[in-house]
Amino acid sequence: MAKRGGFPGGGNMPGNMANLMKQAQKMQRQMEEQAKEMETKEFTATAGGGAVEVTISGKRELTKVKLDEEVVDPDDIEMLEDLIVAAVNEAIRKVDEESSSAMSKLTGGGNMPGMF
Repeated sequence: MAKRGGFPGGGNMPGNMANLMKQAQKMQRQMEEQAKEMETKEFTATAGGGAVEVTISGKRELTKVKLDEEVVDPDDIEMLEDLIVAAVNEAIRKVDEESSSAMSKLTGGGNMPGMF
């Protein structure tokens, strides 16, 4: 005869659900703290052997571009543009890598839907 109500398989599911909710809230707080910490960090990358250096914030905002004089050639603007793009992309990759690493630590290496 089937049981009425409750959860299939018996057990103390409501208590487990409360624990899951507490864990989820704790993880959410940790993720918010991690996001705030990331926003305060800066990531620097170079291209062209250091001729172009860019710095971006953890919010992925470009905050600084530094160019060596010899890379500023009016006859080869395309090379300078390419070096800037390469440096910015590398800095963004660094932000993404650190964000993923920090998230992996919080989630125990598991992938969570909708996250990074």
